[in-house]
Amino acid sequence: MIDFSLDEEQTALKESVAEFAQKIVAPVIGDLYEKQEFPYEIVAGMGKMGLFGLPFPEEHGGMGGDYFTLCLALEELARVDSSVAITLEAGVSLGAMPIYKYGTDEQRRTLLPQLVTGERLAAFGLTEPGGGSDVPGGMRTTARLDGDSWVINGSKAFITNSGTDITAFVTVTALTGENEISTIVVPNGTPGFSVAPKYSKVGWNCSDTHELSFSDVRVPAANLVGERGRGYAQFLRTLDEGRIAIAALSVGLAQGCVDECLRYVQERQAFGQAIGKYQAIQFKIADMEVRAWTARAAYYAAAAKMLAGEPFKKEAAIAKLVASEAAMDNARDATQVFGGYGFMNEFPVARFYRDAKILEIGEGTTEVQKMIISRQLGVGA
Repeated sequence: MIDFSLDEEQTALKESVAEFAQKIVAPVIGDLYEKQEFPYEIVAGMGKMGLFGLPFPEEHGGMGGDYFTLCLALEELARVDSSVAITLEAGVSLGAMPIYKYGTDEQRRTLLPQLVTGERLAAFGLTEPGGGSDVPGGMRTTARLDGDSWVINGSKAFITNSGTDITAFVTVTALTGENEISTIVVPNGTPGFSVAPKYSKVGWNCSDTHELSFSDVRVPAANLVGERGRGYAQFLRTLDEGRIAIAALSVGLAQGCVDECLRYVQERQAFGQAIGKYQAIQFKIADMEVRAWTARAAYYAAAAKMLAGEPFKKEAAIAKLVASEAAMDNARDATQVFGGYGFMNEFPVARFYRDAKILEIGEGTTEVQKMIISRQLGVGA
């Protein structure tokens, strides 16, 4: 029988992150969001709490937890703000995790300690301006071995945590031979590596996102992460795990919409009574809660399979699909419940609405998730 109950440590973590989100994030995030400023103090606070080290062993400076505990933290953060949550998610699953899983002992020794404390961030450079999901066919970035150095040329797009003042490096996927993809660490500040100005985005306005370019960027051969030619397999595994994390973040946004609506419908009066008295509003909020609950069950189940060492590709895709659609639908309904106030940026639901759509795109679009699920079922294989 599947048990979705949380143990004492998980419950304590969930409560402490929820308190952090309400007391530290909520009072300041609206202003930071409108100014499109990266939340350095909040990130530092998450680092002190050990959130960036949650799924890493203590020998590397981590907290000795697992990926599911990270997901619990992401859900609680996203109930208040998704920009903060995606900064943590990308910093851990895309920045630090590839080094931990595939890096050499020396790379783990030198690179991980600064990442698991949140003092520095790392990014993962996969998507390119001319292609996203069509890897490896759409990849144009190349890396050739020249003596004891890799020489990298190309560009990457939509890369999270790549241009902050505390970004240490980007792990870049590149063609190192015909139909051969490898991953290579490129430290920020390396000659020829440039970070474009931040994007003007619809949402996630406190998240750091840039286009990157590489012009004869030279890094040591030892910066190769994992085996040469195994980069494609590595990032597929990275994305599978990341989809569970994005599902958790999506559940947080979906549940945050319910939270805000429950408060609002008790206060807002229409036709002489609180709007929560009207069945149309009650049913809408009930639908929202059902979506959040169902999506949570999906990511819990996917995480359970992953931690048990069982195949979880299909379950991760289902969780990401269900949760991202729940977030989008709940954001739309929450905005409707708030009426005109839902269109005002001073209210959290407006921020949720702006943030929700990217959840159906990042870490594989809705269409990609359906493609994965159908292939796992043997359809079109």
